[in-house]
Amino acid sequence: MKTDCSAVSATFDLNIFLKNLPNLPGVYRMLDKNGQVLYVGKAVNLKRRVSSYFQKNDHSPRITLMVKQVHTVETTVTRSEAEALILENNLIKALSPKYNILFRDDKSYPYLMLSGHAFPQMAYYRGTLKKPNQYFGPYPNGYAVRDSIQVLQKVFRLRTCEDSVFEHRDRACLLYQIRRCSGPCAGHISQEDYQASVHEAVTFLNGKTGELTQVLHHKMQQAAERLDFEEAARYRDQIQALGLVQSQQFIDSKNPNNPNDIDLLALAAESGSVCIHWVSIRGGRHVGDKSFFPDVRHDPEPNGQDYAEAFVAQHYLGKSKPDVIISNFPLPEVLQTALNQEHGKQIQFVTKTIGERKVWMKMAEQNARLAIAQHRLQHSSQQNRIEELARVLDMEADGLQRLECFDISHTQGEATVASCVVYDEQNIQPSQYRRYNITGAKAGDDYAAMREVLTRRYGKMAEAQANGETVR
Repeated sequence: MKTDCSAVSATFDLNIFLKNLPNLPGVYRMLDKNGQVLYVGKAVNLKRRVSSYFQKNDHSPRITLMVKQVHTVETTVTRSEAEALILENNLIKALSPKYNILFRDDKSYPYLMLSGHAFPQMAYYRGTLKKPNQYFGPYPNGYAVRDSIQVLQKVFRLRTCEDSVFEHRDRACLLYQIRRCSGPCAGHISQEDYQASVHEAVTFLNGKTGELTQVLHHKMQQAAERLDFEEAARYRDQIQALGLVQSQQFIDSKNPNNPNDIDLLALAAESGSVCIHWVSIRGGRHVGDKSFFPDVRHDPEPNGQDYAEAFVAQHYLGKSKPDVIISNFPLPEVLQTALNQEHGKQIQFVTKTIGERKVWMKMAEQNARLAIAQHRLQHSSQQNRIEELARVLDMEADGLQRLECFDISHTQGEATVASCVVYDEQNIQPSQYRRYNITGAKAGDDYAAMREVLTRRYGKMAEAQANGETVR
């Protein structure tokens, strides 16, 4: 049960508003005079928490700057602090408030999917997880998924073709010829044997490689006793391939059969920069890692712990979670409770490591520090380019925070298309790229085509600004 309480800007009286706030858990939203959300936060006690912003003066520079711009406050009462945490996370993702800690790279992560067909397809997948398909991951990037698919093709020979292709073939494709597929489309393997291969692949992806190797050894011996040496050789090749994969990819040398999914999170904060380095271990295999950098432009003195907690909330709430999270920073109990409730079972939260896990964490911390150094160098180089461009254009560098670049292309004068790429917020913005079909210019006239696209783009922007709207 949630209850909204909004302070209307026209009649907003801060003292009256604070006196009437309930002593209940919930979420609050700070708005500026234009109605834009500046900050979203959660509280176990709304009255005490919201009042503290206006009654104390020991806030961080980021919060102090935000409070000066607050014009109205809105609140939403929730049943518990854990529910408030989940709602806060959803609102941060939806509203992208200026003064909240934001991790820009919040797109869905890729999974390896085994479809629910009679002859399951193995595929790269992003998006909402759907039954009866099986999903393994998430992986830090697409390369890790494709690497796993290549391993499974070599060892278990599962199909990767689309259903439209699979259902209309009467002869096997090249993948069958090079022993990367068992050819179910052309009847080269029975449904029962194919499902056995799928089961073996699932066993491998769940990290039970020792168990799988024993099963394959047993099958190899049975085939040899039947004098079916061709089948025995196939099992032998599978065992050898599994051994090679295990030696190359398993990070836990002492226990490669540990079925737990483990995430390592290493926080590094240096010279005003913050980095969270994520290492993903699935079924005992190190499947990839990635560095995340929050937006710290509005925070002169970033607190690493705050950013680490924000990362965990944004990265895991509402998404797939590992069985173990190892971090070099503590997590508040309310966040652990919310993650456990969503996961359906207890997640192990580990901050004190020993032995091999301690070595992993040191490696992750080193990677985080190296990533910060690289990030600062790239930012410095990028800023130098912006300043040089501003000098050439005889402008102030602050006036070049957003750049839109247009290009005209055509096919021998026909099918003219204009493309727009965007640089904003100190980075390229692929989601804001645009493409325009040019219809009014003569074939091959690039100048007329450029005139048309600029008129369409900035004419629309001028009209929107006249109506008080924003166009991106």
